[in-house]
Amino acid sequence: MNETKKPLVIHTRYELLAELGHRRAGQRTALVMTMGALHEGHLDLVRRAKQLADVVVVSIFVNPLQFAPGEDFAAYPRTLSADVEKLATLGVDLVFAPSPETVFPQGDPQVTLSAGPLGSVYEGATRPTHFAGVLQIVNKVINLVQPDYAIFGQKDAQQLAVIKAMVRDLDMPVEIVSVPVRREADGLAMSSRNQYLSPEERQSALALSQALDQGRAAAAQTGSATKVLEAANAVMDQAQGVKVDYVDLVDPLTFVPVTDGKATTAVLILAAWVGTTRLIDNTLVVLG
Repeated sequence: MNETKKPLVIHTRYELLAELGHRRAGQRTALVMTMGALHEGHLDLVRRAKQLADVVVVSIFVNPLQFAPGEDFAAYPRTLSADVEKLATLGVDLVFAPSPETVFPQGDPQVTLSAGPLGSVYEGATRPTHFAGVLQIVNKVINLVQPDYAIFGQKDAQQLAVIKAMVRDLDMPVEIVSVPVRREADGLAMSSRNQYLSPEERQSALALSQALDQGRAAAAQTGSATKVLEAANAVMDQAQGVKVDYVDLVDPLTFVPVTDGKATTAVLILAAWVGTTRLIDNTLVVLG
């Protein structure tokens, strides 16, 4: 049954700490971190949070540290009122929607985090500052909220791996929970950036999920990493209006490439430009 009570929207760390202080005694707390422009993929994270916890906090913050010069920080959609309306239907308790000045009151942080080798490949190779910016804000908001659970989407598979590594390496007392990719009816992975696509580009973008489908089918038929990559690349090579960044098969925790001869669950990852929009997608496959 849907809830209708609007969540409390707060904008400062002091309000956040005060609210959590009087709400959380003996209760489990779950955190969902977003940049807003919420779609059903984000709402799936909230639904999972509601299953796990008594108090659900959703943060909405377009993090400037995640964007390199020339990326779409200024154009990234900011739809706080609409987002809060969606979250109200799910019974979210708190929405933390700070300004950049609240999050980084001294300007650029002086103490920063590095994703290490895990953050230097694939997305990290294309966007070298991205994962450092992700970890900075994830670490900060987890420290403020101190949740029992933090919920992230499998859609950003490398981000998920980097966050899990940070939590493990820094002994952070939080459980990271992942939620499967939510897709449109035609297979396109839901993304806030899909709205940048023209109708023709959106049709071209279906090649990404089609390549994953073929890779997953090859895994089921052969169990071979080589055959999985061949099947996925065959689709991407023939796609019109799509410029491939990478297609690979990797370990979901280390992002080290997976080869033949090992029975394992791997993640088939890909990224491509469709027009001026860069899209990523992935799927888990069973090998061996």
